[in-house]
Amino acid sequence: MSKTSTRVRDAGSGKFVPAEEAAKRPKTTITEKVKVGPVKKRS
Repeated sequence: MSKTSTRVRDAGSGKFVPAEEAAKRPKTTITEKVKVGPVKKRS
């Protein structure tokens, strides 16, 4: 089972922003869960 991490993204630019930014501008930010885990080995 993969782990998830809560990330905040700017709705206009699509870039990740700090969580404090979401508290200041809740209408222009999106909080989403992103899968995190070890990187798969490349062959």
